[in-house]
Amino acid sequence: MRINRGLFLLGVVCLLQSLPVHSEGVAVDETRLSQWAVQDRGRKKPMTTFTQESLLALTGKSVYRPGEGTAPLSASTVMLGLWLEPARWEDKPLILVSYQPLAVGVMGLPARQKLFSYREVTDNDGLKEWLADFQRQRMRNPGLELTPLQKQAQQLVDRVRLYEMWSRGLVAVVPHPQSSTGVWLPIHALGQYYSDAGGQAAQSAFLKLREAWTRGDSAAFNEALERVSKQFSALSPAVYPSERTLSFERSYQLFHPFRWAWIAYALAAVVLALTSGWQQRTGYILGWLFVLTGFAFQVYGFYCRVAIAGRAPVTNMYETVIWLAFGTVLFAVILEAVYRCRYFLLAATPVAVLSLVLADTLPTVLDSSIQPLVPVLRNNFWLVIHVLTITLSYAAFALALGVAHIALGKIIAQPQRNDLAPIYNYLYRTLQVGVLLLATGTILGGVWANYSWGRFWDWDPKETWALTALLCYLLVLHGRIAGWWGGFGLAVGAVLCFLSVLMAWYGVNFVLGKGLHSYGFGTGGYSYALGFVGAEIIFLAMAVRMRSLPVRTQDGKSLSGTQEVMKRTETRPDHS
Repeated sequence: MRINRGLFLLGVVCLLQSLPVHSEGVAVDETRLSQWAVQDRGRKKPMTTFTQESLLALTGKSVYRPGEGTAPLSASTVMLGLWLEPARWEDKPLILVSYQPLAVGVMGLPARQKLFSYREVTDNDGLKEWLADFQRQRMRNPGLELTPLQKQAQQLVDRVRLYEMWSRGLVAVVPHPQSSTGVWLPIHALGQYYSDAGGQAAQSAFLKLREAWTRGDSAAFNEALERVSKQFSALSPAVYPSERTLSFERSYQLFHPFRWAWIAYALAAVVLALTSGWQQRTGYILGWLFVLTGFAFQVYGFYCRVAIAGRAPVTNMYETVIWLAFGTVLFAVILEAVYRCRYFLLAATPVAVLSLVLADTLPTVLDSSIQPLVPVLRNNFWLVIHVLTITLSYAAFALALGVAHIALGKIIAQPQRNDLAPIYNYLYRTLQVGVLLLATGTILGGVWANYSWGRFWDWDPKETWALTALLCYLLVLHGRIAGWWGGFGLAVGAVLCFLSVLMAWYGVNFVLGKGLHSYGFGTGGYSYALGFVGAEIIFLAMAVRMRSLPVRTQDGKSLSGTQEVMKRTETRPDHS
């Protein structure tokens, strides 16, 4: 017997509103929760993944502390509580407002505080007036380029909307009856798809789940959780993700393969550095072992992301960062296997560690969530060919940066040394690989642009800076071949040119924030980027200063360090 949809919906709403709200918290069985699927931005994922991503987006942390001295709450506890008991969370600091010009300058909030309650944000008069004025500006000028403050305000609005989605019960857990790409609905709209006995059973299971939560009955809640996942799966078995699929994503989420990778790379860097002058053979073998272990963790991590997303793992800033670490180590392993010099592994591991640590510790800047592709990226052939090639070129340049640091570091430690010619040659080889890949990727990018946008080149900021980076490296290599500078100039150029890569890679997306490559835009991380640039400039200044110190030659003449080392060591590289 079919039930009137309007009466069915009214009954669900009344039952939800009649349940008590007085829970002090429930110990959630994460394994059972992971078998409950949800649709988020078109992708089906375990509820555990969605709660983790939501808490990170709201608070910038993977766990939540209600106050100082209190026990941390898991993402599942917080987000399920917000969903099932929204009234309890309205006055709790759960929304991140960390950008000081917005928090202090616009909203007048305390400078030392970063988390604020929903009421504090939505009732803030300063924010309301600022957003109203901003909306008027956008209406007058739809193409207005956003300032950093406006970008941060948009992110805050997105956090408020995410909070409201959970608190208003708009979590999409009701699967589409037939289409695997169809839109899922929130629980209160279950009757739109299912008004039969199966729909009633799913409704009843959810209400028992909520009742157990509000009573604070962990055992009853987890039993109800298992029934809920089975009932919702039974609504549309052909559309609902399988238990195996949901468990696989949950295992990836728990294992953190990229975290284990940077730990292994860090151990390799320490071992290789400590054994450079002692127990070299043993240290070299151990270094190789740790590098290959970290590389295996990264391969597994990429396999998981490709299996989950069904695409190449370089579609956002987070994925390009971890891919750069992967490419840097890949090139180092290949070149080290050829030259057996230790320098490639020693240069690659710190770069890989830095990249993976940033990806692991900056969730508000580098979003690790797996999301569907924007339309321009939905051609897997060009995605793999162009984007992977460009990012691999950045990886080769990052390896060259590491090799250059070794050479310049040796000069800073001992300006008179004359054993750097082999390192300069290794650097030259690495730069050749990077230039070849960047040139190829830039040309292929033009072909893809013609395929997607109907033109090969339009001086888009991303295109312009990719070309700028390529020309910078070509100038450095040409100057070396032409004899304008030697190995020291090559090393200095490798460091300076990487700043152009940083601009093309990070600056266009996070600083300029404009252009057709809008799928990569973001905010944050300015202090880290500026700190890196400042540290590199200081490092180069030290190297140039030490290189220019006068030294005494064997015949008693006084030459600058530059003249002496050029006299003894500078040779043209092998260009074959």
